[in-house]
Amino acid sequence: MGSLYRRIFSNGTVGDTWWMKCYVNGRPVRESTGTADREEAENRLKIKEGKVASGQPVLPRVDRIKYDEVAADLRTHYQTTGERGLEEADDRFAHLNPYFTGRRVASLGPQDFTNYAAHRKTEYGKKPCKAHGPDTRCARCAQHVSNGTINQELGVLGRMLRLAYENGKLYRLPVIRQLKAADPRSGFFEREPYEAVRRRLPEDLKVAVTIAYKFGWRLKSEVLPLKLAQVDLAAGTLRLEPGQTKNDDGRLVYLTPELTGMLKAQLERVHTLMRKRGAVIPYLFPHLDGRYVGQPIRDFVRRWRKACKDAGCPGMLRHDFRRTAVRNMVNRGVPERVAMTVTGHKTRAVFDRYHIVSPADLQDAARRLAEPEPLRHSRLDVGTGNQ
Repeated sequence: MGSLYRRIFSNGTVGDTWWMKCYVNGRPVRESTGTADREEAENRLKIKEGKVASGQPVLPRVDRIKYDEVAADLRTHYQTTGERGLEEADDRFAHLNPYFTGRRVASLGPQDFTNYAAHRKTEYGKKPCKAHGPDTRCARCAQHVSNGTINQELGVLGRMLRLAYENGKLYRLPVIRQLKAADPRSGFFEREPYEAVRRRLPEDLKVAVTIAYKFGWRLKSEVLPLKLAQVDLAAGTLRLEPGQTKNDDGRLVYLTPELTGMLKAQLERVHTLMRKRGAVIPYLFPHLDGRYVGQPIRDFVRRWRKACKDAGCPGMLRHDFRRTAVRNMVNRGVPERVAMTVTGHKTRAVFDRYHIVSPADLQDAARRLAEPEPLRHSRLDVGTGNQ
């Protein structure tokens, strides 16, 4: 049975507004009726009790819900559903939480999101200051946070508010406007520069970059972590396990003759190292010597930069191999659906963005246009004997 009451403040005065108390699932729920008229307050209490009796949901006072609660809801959602990796999500929360903690979500609007973006643009990114040490972020050396990074954080905030709306903790979804992001990189490898860089790498890393060049696999997160069991020379296949890729889907590709020979030599190098050390090494790309011998190669940034510099093409990124593989497959007539399966692109929009047109492609189009068009005879000219 519900009841009405007025609040008594610390100075002894009694408030004008009536409050109601009723029980939902055995727990007391108190909220304001929003009126000083007792008769109107009683009607609102009866409506509330009717909803409870009929099993209708009794929504919380959304004007009391704070950012902290809906942020915790979203993190639990990510943890339960696996919709997003927690490590990546926590990177976004690390910047959102200090700014929005304690704020009521019902009061958030477009101006708040614009102010957040402006605040983030005054901060510095993760790049360390090379001149003054790895733990410093000086205005002269460090780079400001990019618009793309801010957009990713705003995307998490938008997902948080949508989840709050779905859970009945928010009555309206505010507009979140994205910032203009930088144009995507358009770098790729022509055959000659690629060969020049590859020649300057050790034999094992030549195998790794060839896989990336042929199939568009990510070098650091997909190629280097490969294990011996993922290579099947008898079947001529190389596979990525589910969960090993960015989109969590597994992949299987068939090897070219060149890669078959290179992988056979790489397997022999690993087996020789195992016999020498008397230990099992499951990795396809372990350190073959040095301080970390037998451990997997995590990255080779310095060797890559030196090889690019010596080859006369400094500044090339390993990620350029993804664009290169997409372009090469499409230009050689591989069906786009098959090419997307090989590279691991799930959406056509991203795949199209990676299909780069080079100056050589444009020059080839000009050569084709310069060729004389084949003569076409009309039906009237054929067999009529017209001179």
